[in-house]
Amino acid sequence: MTRLVSLGDEALIAIDTIADRATGLFAPNVRIGVTGLSRAGKTVFITALVHNLIHGGRLPLFDLAHSNRLSRAFLEPQPDDGVPRFAYENHVRDLVENRIWPDSTRAISELRLTVEYESASGWNRLVSGGRLHIDIVDYPGEWLLDLPLLGKTYEEFSEEALELAGAGSRAELAADYHALAGTADPDSDADEVLAEKLANAYKDYLQSCRTDGLALSTLPPGRFLMPGELDGSPALTFAPLPKRVEKPGSGSLQAMMERRFESYKALVVKPFFRQHITRLDRQIVLIDAMHAMNAGPEAVRDLERALGDIMSCFRPGGGNVLTGLWKRTIDRVLVAATKADHLHHEDHPKMEAIVRRLVQRSISRAGLSGARAETLALAAVRATREATVQEGKERLPVIVGTPIKGETIDGESFDGKTETAIFPGDLPDNPDSIFEDGAVAGAHRFVRFRPPKLERSAEGLTLSLPHIRLDKALQFLIGDRLT
Repeated sequence: MTRLVSLGDEALIAIDTIADRATGLFAPNVRIGVTGLSRAGKTVFITALVHNLIHGGRLPLFDLAHSNRLSRAFLEPQPDDGVPRFAYENHVRDLVENRIWPDSTRAISELRLTVEYESASGWNRLVSGGRLHIDIVDYPGEWLLDLPLLGKTYEEFSEEALELAGAGSRAELAADYHALAGTADPDSDADEVLAEKLANAYKDYLQSCRTDGLALSTLPPGRFLMPGELDGSPALTFAPLPKRVEKPGSGSLQAMMERRFESYKALVVKPFFRQHITRLDRQIVLIDAMHAMNAGPEAVRDLERALGDIMSCFRPGGGNVLTGLWKRTIDRVLVAATKADHLHHEDHPKMEAIVRRLVQRSISRAGLSGARAETLALAAVRATREATVQEGKERLPVIVGTPIKGETIDGESFDGKTETAIFPGDLPDNPDSIFEDGAVAGAHRFVRFRPPKLERSAEGLTLSLPHIRLDKALQFLIGDRLT
């Protein structure tokens, strides 16, 4: 991985790691990062994971549950007082009681789940208390896309950003920005009003790239889309300039932009990298591949580029007892396509092949560093069930669920109350075909469904949230820590 921080920063990171390891001697823990781009389902994934562990969900592929060694799982106060708590209870209420999807991730949050278990090994039962803290860190993938900026100058950022803004469908979306920026004299006096207009025009362009019809993914700077408490600050009021001079004068517009770009890296990107990314042990990256496929090959290629940028920002590596005391690496990375319940199970292997194709180069790099990396198709909350319908002499595999109000297929709009059987179409046998310009946008019938109505047991208890392969994801992420 390209060096993102200085040697001095690496020393500070090492000190942080030593402090974390010292704490972990008395309270074993694993820190799992959960990220993904817009609409990937990060909030739903975390909520379903915690709900199934706490409420004894059906997890046959999770060895701890399958072997009946899970004593209990419960939430505890998180260790990082400066990070907002993941609003688990609110999200469960949305899913279970209101049958609506919770709001998307807009900022970083954290949750500590503690698992008490019986070890499978007699020796481990003697030396271990059978207790593991799982610290789940939820953060927007858009923020992760900022990390490559740490290794770039303002000149390089401007060059790359403008090249991207002039390609494909982005060129039209960025037309207003191009028109405004094209009149800006880099050596003119710094003008706060002009700087704000340029920043807002650039943010509008980035925002327009996220519409359903385009579903573009590579959109740094990420805080321009999710500013949080920094909204309106000078560190978020800059933009790339098409006209630049080699040595801008002091107090010039370009000098202002360069200074604010450096402030963005120092005040926003670097603390995020040091305080959160470098402290992770495991990572899952969630993607909405179907949303990109619906938008067409340009969106698919853009998703591939964004995933490459995201994967390059992790610090992968195998476990090493000695170096692990001061250098923390991510030794397992899972890339998962969500919403597998929007497909018939016969297409799940094809979806997993598509995910592997999207990240094949990045997965290879992670494997060479000693980390384990895998791909998966899952549904953290299963909103549909499968069925077959007779159409003439042919029996078609369909999925049955309640589409969200306003969703449409072939001109038919759904009311949000009526269950409907939908034939989602077949995914291509060759994953390369979705990258080709001949691929048709909207060729697959992917609509959004409401969360399911939960079943109740004979005793009247509400059962845990249904899923597809959430247990397989759990086994990969933490199974080895619970032996």
